[in-house]
Amino acid sequence: MTDSLTGQDLRMLVQRVFRPSAADRGLLIMVDLPDERLADNAHWRTRRELAADWARLLAGERERLGLQRITLVWYRNAGSNNADLPATAVMGEDGWLPTDASELEGRDTVPFTDLFAAHTMALAPTELSATAPLKVAVRDGGFRAATMPGFLPSMIPALKLDYGEINRRVNLLKDLCDASESCVIVTETASGQHELVLDLRHRRGHASGGLFPNNGVAGNLPSGEAYIVPYEGEIADEPSLTEGELPVQLGDSVVILEIAGNRVRAVRGTGPDAEAERDHFRREPAYANIAELGLGVLGDFGLAPTGSILLDEKLGLHVAFGRSDHFGGTVGPDDFSCPEAVIHLDRVYIPETQPLVKVCEVRLEGPEAARTIMVDGYFAGVF
Repeated sequence: MTDSLTGQDLRMLVQRVFRPSAADRGLLIMVDLPDERLADNAHWRTRRELAADWARLLAGERERLGLQRITLVWYRNAGSNNADLPATAVMGEDGWLPTDASELEGRDTVPFTDLFAAHTMALAPTELSATAPLKVAVRDGGFRAATMPGFLPSMIPALKLDYGEINRRVNLLKDLCDASESCVIVTETASGQHELVLDLRHRRGHASGGLFPNNGVAGNLPSGEAYIVPYEGEIADEPSLTEGELPVQLGDSVVILEIAGNRVRAVRGTGPDAEAERDHFRREPAYANIAELGLGVLGDFGLAPTGSILLDEKLGLHVAFGRSDHFGGTVGPDDFSCPEAVIHLDRVYIPETQPLVKVCEVRLEGPEAARTIMVDGYFAGVF
């Protein structure tokens, strides 16, 4: 498999992912830019070049796709992952590859609301994740979106997997989550075993298999996960039952998060990494929210981590903190101190990303039975 896509490859990708019909009007490609808050980096530059090349190649496939327009737009980055998008963007032009948001000044802008109204499909190969705001934006049913935060050329093989089988697996996991009232995660570190019980009552799971044939849906591409927001205790007199311990490897050390009521209450550990995490929870209480249980399946398809959360979280178990409203939870941007502080941060539990933390067992428990779905970090007896 190569690390580039031809025009035909891209057309087939759009056809497979979005399944365009006669009702589809156009494809929007949206890309964020560095600014004084967030400096450029080599991967970001590569991603912008990739997006511009994809727009050019797809323009040559527009008629075969049956679309009226292929549109590339640039916008100032949102400040942090999953923060709300700026109100406007600037239309791309042939041969123009901006390097900084300051280059947008003085150019005509277009409201994102107008762009979404004029296109029924969107691709977002961005530096900062636009998944949360796009999940909110698609709720009116006018378009659908595939988000690609942190996408790298090394991920292109993941775009060529058997997404029919991936969809089968993630839908099976979603159904298992829907039938459960709790999820028990048993981990092991040098200090012993730790158990976290996630309260799954009052919630429905989601299947993200990398296919978006219907408007009103947004999710990651490449994808391959089932996920669910633990109950956050928003019902009067019915607190969340999420509690226990969850280790997180930070650099070369491990901290233990003490959790109750679906919130991190304390951080056990010493050293600068532990203190920085402790300070983050103090400054941003909404970051302490347990925002997602994720069950990625792509690790079974021979993929290795790339260092980008877009793909790495799809390789196995992950638990996220912070914003959850885009997944059906209750914590949103208004719960943070400022737009730049909004965060949805995934901790991925695979050996390559957290070698000092072993996942012993993941067990889903329902009113009638319990079912172990992972043993020693791998799915067992599920598929």
